[in-house]
Amino acid sequence: QVQLVESGGGLVQAGGSLRLSCAASGRTFGMYAMGWFRQAPGKEREYVTRWSGGNTYYADSVKGRFTISRDNAKTTLYLQMNSLKPEDTAVYYCAAGNYNSDSAVSYLYWGQGTQVTVSS
Repeated sequence: QVQLVESGGGLVQAGGSLRLSCAASGRTFGMYAMGWFRQAPGKEREYVTRWSGGNTYYADSVKGRFTISRDNAKTTLYLQMNSLKPEDTAVYYCAAGNYNSDSAVSYLYWGQGTQVTVSS
């Protein structure tokens, strides 16, 4: 089992920045990929970015604005979000899985989510 706990969400004005954290515990050594997804009201869960096999990948909508990273102990995943836009408003979820994938169904473990609201 893997436990994931997100933090760092909040309210920010357009153009501002936030950094999300995801604290991982449990059997994390088996997780090949960790990523961030988001879900806005009335919309499907959307892929944002992932870390897999030492590489990072981004959705086109966040490329150049968001940066995924993790600490050396591999216990905390971060999402630095810059130049935020109102359309970035969503609940952001941290996820862990065994495959290098941008599909939510490939991820086995999920955090509870943290709300990010960007005002115009």
